[in-house]
Amino acid sequence: MQKDRSNSPAMPSVTGLIHHPYTPPDTFAAPQPGVFKASTVYFPTVADMRQREWKDKSAYTYGLHGTPTTYLLEERLCSLEGGLQCLLVPSGLAALALVALSVLKTGDEVLIPDNAYGPNKALADGELRHFGITHRFYDPMDPQDLSRQITPNTRLVWLEAPGSVSMEFPDLPEMVRRCRERGVLCALDNTWGAGLAFKPFDLLGDGAAGEGSLAVDISAHALTKYPSGGGDVLMGSVITRDAALHLQLKLCHMRLGLGVAANDAETVLRSLPSIGLRYVAHDQTARALAAWWQAQPQCAQLMHPAFEGAPGHVYWQALCDREPGTGLAAGLFSVMIDARFSQAQVDAFCDGLKLFKIGYSWGGPVSLVVPYDIASMRQAWPGHLKPGTLVRFSTGLESAQDLILDLNQSVRAHLPMV
Repeated sequence: MQKDRSNSPAMPSVTGLIHHPYTPPDTFAAPQPGVFKASTVYFPTVADMRQREWKDKSAYTYGLHGTPTTYLLEERLCSLEGGLQCLLVPSGLAALALVALSVLKTGDEVLIPDNAYGPNKALADGELRHFGITHRFYDPMDPQDLSRQITPNTRLVWLEAPGSVSMEFPDLPEMVRRCRERGVLCALDNTWGAGLAFKPFDLLGDGAAGEGSLAVDISAHALTKYPSGGGDVLMGSVITRDAALHLQLKLCHMRLGLGVAANDAETVLRSLPSIGLRYVAHDQTARALAAWWQAQPQCAQLMHPAFEGAPGHVYWQALCDREPGTGLAAGLFSVMIDARFSQAQVDAFCDGLKLFKIGYSWGGPVSLVVPYDIASMRQAWPGHLKPGTLVRFSTGLESAQDLILDLNQSVRAHLPMV
């Protein structure tokens, strides 16, 4: 039987709540910027809607194309890295993918350093290959090899400084010169440098910042790491100084529907003011731990760009340490555990750590450790790497002495010298 609703109370009207006329005054100022969340953006008139242009940040049209929150983050990131235009994407890998999909087409070729971030190599071997885009890997420590590999079909060269896991630091200015000579676009994964260790658009340090200076064409950055700093945000950026190239990237960005959440942008904005302090703290701790490892007989080779004898140390000095003793390096380094120890022993050492957590990524407050199988990641075993099992460490914000004590106890328990 249908219930009689004739005496039910009337549904309250919420129209007045939705269309309430009050707007707060616009004179509010505080340390943290406001957060604007929007898919829909209002226009006062149809004429205004038709006239607005989102490509140059002169207006707002739709949440995906930008809000005051994302525009502000983009501009601050440009200031950090020395760029003029910035695009935000949902992750560091999305930044790499956006670059590739924006500038490459069927029949084109991309060159990737053999020590590059693994997912970038997988992207080339998967989606790009599917689209008829070929790729080859070059020796990141040999500019001549890069020159030899560039062909008339080469449209993009990826650079990393240093390599993702084995931490070789390349002669980055020379690599960029080789690309310039051949008229090939070069893009740098600048996550390690973060705009602090060196400036990607001013590689000579002459302040020209791309205008007559030596500069990469594109800087891709995993904001997941140091700009976020909390290990809780996934985001990436693509920064340029060339307006035409930026528009090419931006149109692809729009067509792919890439965007970031306002609260994630807020988190990065809140963390950015402390990035310099945190970067130095991570750096100092990493150097203390690396020095400890260098003195251990279990360490066959230390891979930290700031240490003499590490692969590419002289190139780190030339780019990042122009005034000796002032150079910065990220809180990331690798150790080649002597080949006398088995993979099982190295894994047990990692498992035995108390403060270091096993996990990917870096740049957060907690120190991380991951063992890697380099042989499976490279075309061939690099001649500059000694035999053994590689373990990468990312320092957090813990006490360096506490971390060293943790390393010591697990080394003694699982990597004993006999």
